[in-house]
Amino acid sequence: MTATPPAASPAETSRFPPLRRRALTCLQVNLGYRCNQSCSHCHVNAGPSRTESMEAATAALIPGVLQARGITTLDLTGGAPELHPLFRSLVEEARRLGVTVIDRCNLTILSEPGQEDLADFLAGQGVVVVASLPCYSAGNVDRQRGDGVFARSIAGLQQLNALGYGIPGSGLELNLVYNPQGAALPPPQDRLEADYKRVLAADFGIRFNRLFALANMPIQRFASGLELAGQLESYRELLRHHHQDSNLEAVMCRSLISVDWQGHLYDCDFNQMLAIPAGGRQQPRPHLRDLLRQDPEGDPIAVGDHCYGCTAGSGSSCSGALG
Repeated sequence: MTATPPAASPAETSRFPPLRRRALTCLQVNLGYRCNQSCSHCHVNAGPSRTESMEAATAALIPGVLQARGITTLDLTGGAPELHPLFRSLVEEARRLGVTVIDRCNLTILSEPGQEDLADFLAGQGVVVVASLPCYSAGNVDRQRGDGVFARSIAGLQQLNALGYGIPGSGLELNLVYNPQGAALPPPQDRLEADYKRVLAADFGIRFNRLFALANMPIQRFASGLELAGQLESYRELLRHHHQDSNLEAVMCRSLISVDWQGHLYDCDFNQMLAIPAGGRQQPRPHLRDLLRQDPEGDPIAVGDHCYGCTAGSGSSCSGALG
């Protein structure tokens, strides 16, 4: 009897254009999936009941990798990365090395028990805060993220502003992240940023530096919701139809590599959630320790149909619109 061949991977079946990595400038590290929120658009499926967390031995590799590869930015994410017991020591070590640190903050973490001094810590270390605020409407935010999240998010932003975040000349950078409510592309980032700044300043006295408009990726929790609503394939087609080749020059995977809580390497955070290793290489699986001795510049990047989420329309990545 003939054996059934294994199913093709997303990278093998996609028509997405091939990509190769340029010089590595950003190490994006997922410290674990535990979070104090469970958002409907979360591509990580993070939440309060998740227990995955990076071990100390793996976290200890990070400063050496930053130095070995001359990486200039450490991007800490989760879950809520601040809940990891080594979050603060990693921030301090990276800052001692002169590395820019980004904290992917959900804002409500600032008012969680035990985190009362978190905002002061971030300001003291000069951490760049990238904060999720998917809308400036309380109803929309609470529908996507849970009851009361909008009010707590506004309080968190006001706390950061009071420390100097988002204030010109302070040196403390505060950027917000927008996600569409459903199966749609984000509107033009510049226009939306102007709306956010006008409404948040008028209603709450809040100031910030930039708004990042990100498309929702059709994976994990968001994909499940689309499938239940019968919208998954139409959303995928929307992304494919609006692909722009010009966005390929600036997609995040060209200069970033993603690390999961076990230390395995991926070409981006989305590939991490789909378990597609860096370069699509299953054996041996690429690991953080490999970066101590190997430069990934020039390596192929594993792509799939989900990658159209980064190149559709104006394009989007961890730093917002591309075009």
